[in-house]
Amino acid sequence: MAEDLLIASGTKSEKYSSILPQVNALIDGEEDLIANLANIVAALKEQFGWLWVGFYLVKKNELVLGPFQGPVACTRIRKGKGVCGTSWQNASTIIVPDVEAFPGHIACSSASKSEIVIPIIRDGKVTAVLDVDSASLNEFDETDQHYLEQLVASIKFE
Repeated sequence: MAEDLLIASGTKSEKYSSILPQVNALIDGEEDLIANLANIVAALKEQFGWLWVGFYLVKKNELVLGPFQGPVACTRIRKGKGVCGTSWQNASTIIVPDVEAFPGHIACSSASKSEIVIPIIRDGKVTAVLDVDSASLNEFDETDQHYLEQLVASIKFE
């Protein structure tokens, strides 16, 4: 696939329906995890224009910053801390309409207003999380959850 993306307009569902096959084509056949994660965050950031899109990888007993696009970020997050650490601990997606209302929110960027975190589960264990922040309140909903969970399911962690 060429490195140019077709950026769709329209509804959120139409945007996901356009970008996800392109992302899958980008990562299909590529064995390097970091390269794939980097292309995934670039494609999502380009399509949606979110403030921050990135991965945290479980290493030892903490989340360690992986490929991302956006402002500088927290490098390490402990299990159960903030939205990412809570998603990891609970092994479930968390949608936060207003980060200021989330107990224990870790403010890596004061520009972040809402957030969604999707755990990546392999062999019954969380191996990473996809973290997306928006500069707008109430940015994320069940549509984002549906499509982003589909996306992370397609990533090969080996």
